[in-house]
Amino acid sequence: MTTAARKPLLREVATERLRDAIVAGDLAPGEVVKDAQLAQRLGMTVAPVRDALARLADEGLVESKPQSHTRVTPLVLRTVRDALAVLQVVHELVAREAADLVTEADLVAMRAANTRFRSAAAAGDVEAAVAADDALHGVLVDRCGNRAARATIARWTPLVRRIERRRFTPTHGAESADRHDELIAACAAHDPDAAAAITRTIWASI
Repeated sequence: MTTAARKPLLREVATERLRDAIVAGDLAPGEVVKDAQLAQRLGMTVAPVRDALARLADEGLVESKPQSHTRVTPLVLRTVRDALAVLQVVHELVAREAADLVTEADLVAMRAANTRFRSAAAAGDVEAAVAADDALHGVLVDRCGNRAARATIARWTPLVRRIERRRFTPTHGAESADRHDELIAACAAHDPDAAAAITRTIWASI
């Protein structure tokens, strides 16, 4: 007997949708947000939206001043650099641990993701490029199986994506796709050192 997939809680849905809106810039840096208006926008009651805003505050995407307002956090370069430094180290760890474990199916998935990434980058489709990039690196995160690494990546990636999406160009995308090809080749060769070094280069380029 199969077990039905767990239905996501409303606060989880609200958190994901608001996080996506902030990363995409639909909710702009510095924009004041009100839970009642966001609830109406999402077609929800206020309670799950308040829970979502509390979660996003913990992630550094919104900030609240008591008896004043809640707003989307401004883009602060130092904060992004700090998050990027953490992500670089964790992704290097993931690549090193996963390189010896990847299967042929993993490599097929990574190549397919990079094909989508390259096409999206050439077309200037940032949304599709980001999704493909997440899918490619997600293969290694899944294969690595390090839950702490997964949680850290989920926690800090949105902060970096806010800047990355604004700086994305087809030229940068093409260079990233080439680095992805090198990463895939290193994984195919089961070479942890090369996989980690290439990953370091990918994140340093951001």
